Amino acid sequence: MSETLIKMIRQQADRYGNRRVLREKTGGQYRDISWNDLKANITLFARGLKALGIQPGDRVAIMAPNGPDWVYADLGTLACRAISVPVYHTEGMNSLQHIVADSGSRVLFIASPLLAQELADRWDEFSGLETVVLLEGEVDHPGFLPLKQFREKAATVDDGEIAQSIDRGTGDELATLVYTSGTTGDPKGAMLSHRNILSNIEACSELYDINNSDQCLSFLPLSHIFERMAGYYFMLSKGVTIAYAENIDSVPNNLLEVNPTIVISVPRLYEKMFARVMERVLAGPWLRKQIFFIALKIGQAHVTRLVANQPDPLPLKIGLAIAGNLVFSKLHEKLGGSLRFFISGGAPLVKNVAEFFLAAGIPIYEGYGLTETSPVLAANRAGKIRLGTVGQPVPGTTIKIADDGEIIASGPGIFSGYWEKPDKTAAVLTDGWFKTGDIGEIDSDGFLKITDRKKDLLVTAGGKNIAPQFLENLLKTDKYLAAAMLYGDGKPYLTALLVPNFDNLEKYALYKKIDFLNHCDLVNHPRVLDLVRRRVDKMQADLPNYNRVKRFTLLSRDFTAEEGEVTPTLKLKRKAVTDNFHQVLEGMYLAEGHGTHDAGFCVIDSDESGSGA
Repeated sequence: MSETLIKMIRQQADRYGNRRVLREKTGGQYRDISWNDLKANITLFARGLKALGIQPGDRVAIMAPNGPDWVYADLGTLACRAISVPVYHTEGMNSLQHIVADSGSRVLFIASPLLAQELADRWDEFSGLETVVLLEGEVDHPGFLPLKQFREKAATVDDGEIAQSIDRGTGDELATLVYTSGTTGDPKGAMLSHRNILSNIEACSELYDINNSDQCLSFLPLSHIFERMAGYYFMLSKGVTIAYAENIDSVPNNLLEVNPTIVISVPRLYEKMFARVMERVLAGPWLRKQIFFIALKIGQAHVTRLVANQPDPLPLKIGLAIAGNLVFSKLHEKLGGSLRFFISGGAPLVKNVAEFFLAAGIPIYEGYGLTETSPVLAANRAGKIRLGTVGQPVPGTTIKIADDGEIIASGPGIFSGYWEKPDKTAAVLTDGWFKTGDIGEIDSDGFLKITDRKKDLLVTAGGKNIAPQFLENLLKTDKYLAAAMLYGDGKPYLTALLVPNFDNLEKYALYKKIDFLNHCDLVNHPRVLDLVRRRVDKMQADLPNYNRVKRFTLLSRDFTAEEGEVTPTLKLKRKAVTDNFHQVLEGMYLAEGHGTHDAGFCVIDSDESGSGA
C-alpha cells in the first residue's frame, strides 16, 4: 500500500489510463470520466491551489455536493500536502463559519451560488479566509474566484512542482480534518492522517471481494468519513467505477440507470426500501401475497443456515431458486439488476430489515465505526455474518468492553486527536485506546453488538437503566411508524415521540373511512391514536414493565435536518429534539395517574402549535 492517499490514486491512474473511473449525470445522461482525466484535473486543482499560495499543512475547506469537482478539490489539496476540510453542503452559514474559523482554512471551494453570495455579504465574519473558489456561478467580490479564473491561475504553476510535492508526502501527515456531526455541542475536527485512512482501506480490502469490474453508486455526503473512505478512497484503491446520484431523491431512478454492483448507505434507505416492498405486497392480490410470504419463508430458512455456516439441503436449494425467479428477481430488477451487496453504517440496522434482504439474496453487510476511527472498527462480511451485530473487528483493530460497558478500541485507524482541543482529546484517548462512547457486548465468536450510546442511556426515577435505541428500533419495525424518540431520564416511566409512516396511515384512514384534511387531523384522531396504542402495546408486550412506553405523542411531521433534529446522515440529535418539543415531552407527565394518555401534536410552520388528546 502506498504511503499517502494521493500517491495511491496517482498509481491507479497510471495503471488504468483511459479506463472509466467516475460517472456524472449532466444533460440528462451519465458521462464517463477516465483515470487520465481524473489525474489531469487533480493536477490542475493542485496547481491552482499552489498559485493561491497554499503550502503543506494549510487547510482547504470544501462545501459541495458529491461529484467530480469535490474529488478534484480534495485530491488537489492532498497533492499540495495540505489538509482538506469537508463541510456538509446542506449546512447553513453559521456551521460553515464555525468550521472555517476553527480549522483556520485559507481557501474554500463552494458550489452553491446562493450560499456564496450570502458569504460575500458576511465576509467580515470570515477573517482568516483568503479566497473562495466558486465551482458554479460568479460573485462580484475581490475574495471570490470563479472556476474559470482559478484554472487560469493554475497555468502559472508547473506540473513538476506538483509531482515533487506528492513525492515528498508521508503517511504521518494529516490528510483531513473531519468535523464530527455534532449531536451534542459544536463539531470538533478529528485529525486523520494518510496512514489512518490507508490502514482502514487495507483492512477492508481483506474483508470484501471488490475489483475493477464493480460499480458503486455514491449519494451519502462525501463530508462524512463513512462515504469518504468506503465509497470513495476504498473504491478508487480497487479500481471501482464511482457513479454519482443526482440527489438522494433520485436514487431509485439512478439505480436503474447505473446498475451498480455495490451500494453504501445508512439504514434509513434500507428501511424505506423494505417498507415500500411490504406496502406493495400487502396491497396486492391474495394469491400474490401468499406466494411472496412462502418465498420469504424459504429465504428465511436459508438465512438461518447461512448464519450458522450450514449448507442448504437440496430441497431448500430448489425452493430458493424458485423463490428467486418468482419473487425476489423483481426486487433485484428495481435495484438495477446487478447489485451484489449493500454496505450499511452510521446507525443501527433493524434486524428484520437485514434478514429480509439477505433472504432475497442481497446481503447488507453492517459495520460499525466512528469519525475518529477512520472509520471502520468492525464489520460483517461474506461467510462471517451475524444479524443484530456489527460483525467482528477488522484486521489490525482490537476491541474491548470496559468495566462500565463502554466499547474501547485500538489500532492503526485511531485518530491523533481533535484539532487544537487537547482537553477533548485527553477525554477520549488513553494510552492509544479510544473511548467510543458506545455501549456494547462481544459474543463468544467475537461478534460485536451495539446496545446504545453511553450518553443516551436513560436512568428512570426508579433507578432502571434504559437503552433507548433498542426500543426505538423495535417501534420503527411497525408499518405505521417511521421514527421514534424515547424520553424519561429521571422520570417515573418512559414516554415517546412517534412519527407515523404517513403513506400507510393515510391508506388505513381511507380504508376505515376516517375523515381527515391533513396530517394534523390524522395524528389527533382518536381511532388513529387507538391503532398506534394497540400496536405499540403488542410490540412491547414481552418487555419488562419499566422498559415500556406508557404514553406517546404522534407528531404531524418527521424529525428534520432543517430544524436541527437530525444530522446530515440522519442520526437523531436528542438534545435538539428535546428542546424543540420540550413542552410536549413534559406534558406527558402532567396527566393524573400512570395510565396511558396518548395524544397527537400538530406542528405548523416549524412552531409547536396545537395538540389534541
